[in-house]
Amino acid sequence: MNDLESLKKQFLNHLRLEKALSDNTVSNYSFDIGFFTGYLSEKKGITDIRQVNEEIIENYIYYLRNHKSKNGDYYSVKSINRYISTLKSFFKFLVSEKITESNPSEIIETPKTARNLPQVLSVNEIDSMLGKTENGDVLGLRDRALMELMYASGLRVSEAISLALQDILADEGILRVFGKGSKERIVPIGSSALQYLGRYFEKSRPFLKKPYSDDTVFLNHRGRKMSRMAVWNIISKYAKMAGIKKAIHPHTLRHSFATHLLEGGADIRIIQEMLGHSDISTTQIYTHVDREYLIEVHRTYHPRK
Repeated sequence: MNDLESLKKQFLNHLRLEKALSDNTVSNYSFDIGFFTGYLSEKKGITDIRQVNEEIIENYIYYLRNHKSKNGDYYSVKSINRYISTLKSFFKFLVSEKITESNPSEIIETPKTARNLPQVLSVNEIDSMLGKTENGDVLGLRDRALMELMYASGLRVSEAISLALQDILADEGILRVFGKGSKERIVPIGSSALQYLGRYFEKSRPFLKKPYSDDTVFLNHRGRKMSRMAVWNIISKYAKMAGIKKAIHPHTLRHSFATHLLEGGADIRIIQEMLGHSDISTTQIYTHVDREYLIEVHRTYHPRK
């Protein structure tokens, strides 16, 4: 049978068995397709998928943009993009199975989302934050080494807390980092981060290490791997101590690393490599941050601002 419900089940089985998608991802697709088929049957009286044309798809997108979700809010651009992406996958599957002859969702363009510029700290703010750590204290020295390394090498929080002892090649001044999808990259450390790493290994980590500790570089007070939330709290703590009013995000040091390199004249392709971005467009957001910085400098110092 080719009724809407059976087509939905065929598509979900395709995702589960042939695409090997997770149960959670398949569940999201199921919800999106269910919403679409519900719209077809309830709003349009359509039960045969072959009746769906470009105009009906456009009407559906218009419906999404002007329809409130269960929590009373209008759907965000990001949510609408997800529904459109699901539709494209669904109709691509239907065409491949020869259930429909054409894909009416092909011409639908996804609305562009406004890219929020990441919050970055100035060099002075970074220095002030790092200076608030208690270098003679076991945890303070760990925090200093952690933040120095994250800023020096542009690490994601997940990368910093997963770093293993063997990943630090101190003599060569580089790190071996395993990013998203376990993709390996090599990044420089920098002399300041190396200095504090050395002090951490000498005066701090031996006191944090327990018999059950593994080779994770940064340990919590129980001798185990630190959590993302712990790192977020650490960065927020020192930012507050430094009197920084900006909203601090877990990747603030990473964003600052990229922005300061760009401001210093580094090639964006090199920054892309160090950040581990597979797509240059992801890195290019920092050119917008740099532009914002230039505008702010102009407003602050130009006599005709």
